[in-house]
Amino acid sequence: MEQKATEFFRWEDMPKEKVTDMLDRRLITGERMMLAHVYLKKGCIVPQHSHENEQLTYILDGALKFWIGEEMREQIVRAGEVLVIPGNVLHKAEALEDTLDVDIFSPPRQDWLDKTDDYLRQK
Repeated sequence: MEQKATEFFRWEDMPKEKVTDMLDRRLITGERMMLAHVYLKKGCIVPQHSHENEQLTYILDGALKFWIGEEMREQIVRAGEVLVIPGNVLHKAEALEDTLDVDIFSPPRQDWLDKTDDYLRQK
């Protein structure tokens, strides 16, 4: 079995994609996981959506308010806190302040790689 080579990344060397006026991101993708730095300006809304990918959201700086599931249960996640979102669970978020969010997805978000994440790019 062929062994994969290790890879090394530095966040400041990674290209920053401007998704909207309120949201930028940087991506690092492995074979079965994706790691993203998501930069949200205060007031940025991530519209309600779901995806097959399991998601860990770890807030490094700032705070996000989530609405989760069909019942739209509210959860605020602040710096140092992590929210686990199972695959196919509806969720929406709003940045309560300027926020740096680390998202981990398994498997990688193909729609982010292909830039077909239209739900996020709407004005």
